[in-house]
Amino acid sequence: MSPSQTSRLLKRLALPIAFAMFVAGSLLFDLSAGIRAGRNFLSFGREMIAIVPATFILIGLFEAWIPQEKIERHLGQEAGFASHFWSMILAGSTVGGLMVAFPVAYSLRRKGARHAVVFSYLGTAGVVRVPMTLFEMSFLGVPFTLVRYAVALPLLIAMAEILGQVLDRRGFEMRTPSRDTTAGTRPHPRRPE
Repeated sequence: MSPSQTSRLLKRLALPIAFAMFVAGSLLFDLSAGIRAGRNFLSFGREMIAIVPATFILIGLFEAWIPQEKIERHLGQEAGFASHFWSMILAGSTVGGLMVAFPVAYSLRRKGARHAVVFSYLGTAGVVRVPMTLFEMSFLGVPFTLVRYAVALPLLIAMAEILGQVLDRRGFEMRTPSRDTTAGTRPHPRRPE
């Protein structure tokens, strides 16, 4: 391994190494905050190991079985306002929270869903999940849940539309992750108008 590769590897691993040293030091000196952080990290890690593999299998099946034309028809540029309804139905049934919602959103966008619909899906996945709704209704009551939905859903749709229009105007497109670059959305060069 060349010195530049070693340097890059150390930079990438600096935060995990620092966290491990912090937790180890907390165990050594009996610092409750650090021990709690380590336990929370392990708990979250176990949860991810339980959920993420099944998520990727389901996303793979989604990629293989659902034709792109169907996504474009129901969630694409020509779908209109009904696309938000479909994204909310999909998000409400998503189990695993945002940990599952982000890979699904990536897959939806790759298959032709509008930016606004992807944002609507992500927002709804964080706010309107069936298990969370049932829990909320049992403790806070049905009227509270209905008021929360009546306020949250229109705001989610409005923000999704605004963000979608901004990204569309700026020409943002999603790149496919590769080994040597960072994944994410990057602006394409502006087309002359």
